[in-house]
Amino acid sequence: MSAGKEFNLYRDYSIAHTPIVSLPKNAKPYFFIKRVIDIIIASIGIILAAPVILIFSILIVWETPGSPFYVQKRVGKDGEYFNLIKLRSMRADAEREGAKWAEADDPRMTRVGAFIRRTRIDELPQLLSVLKGDMSMIGPRPERPMFTVQFNAEIDGFASRLLVKPGLTGLAQVNGGYELSPREKLKYDLEYISHLSFGLDFKIMLKTVRVLVTGEGAR
Repeated sequence: MSAGKEFNLYRDYSIAHTPIVSLPKNAKPYFFIKRVIDIIIASIGIILAAPVILIFSILIVWETPGSPFYVQKRVGKDGEYFNLIKLRSMRADAEREGAKWAEADDPRMTRVGAFIRRTRIDELPQLLSVLKGDMSMIGPRPERPMFTVQFNAEIDGFASRLLVKPGLTGLAQVNGGYELSPREKLKYDLEYISHLSFGLDFKIMLKTVRVLVTGEGAR
């Protein structure tokens, strides 16, 4: 069974049939143009990022045994699953005791991992997900299925963030990122969804550059 058919939050939990926000009226042409932009940026980005990914893949394996990549199932638009790929920043056995929310100064982090997390280099392989169409350059960060169900049970309207494709960066990521609670992240995600525009996307990209330079919100 394909990843997208194993489990769907809309279909199996009926939690997103009445979203607490709605898309702007001009959303359809916006999404079309945004997809074209995503393809262009992701294509160029993958070419430029390939040497960086290769170098840090070698460093990751040199420091700790195991694959340099970490593949996780995430929840995308409309509750569909997709596989998210990151450069591994933790020990290969980091989740031997089960899934755990990342925390500041996480003891599972490797030395190379701490650097690629701080600089967001670990996110570069996700350009492939953008090119494939599972993600966009800008949108809410995709969450893991178990946490999506948990947070939706605890936070009213959490699944409304599934109205749009998840993003490599987004309003929540540039306003605290890992330091924000799920409830705080949702506030920014809903604000983004309610005010979709290329002007807002441009502001987020500018703030993303600042985050990359300063390491703000890294964990």
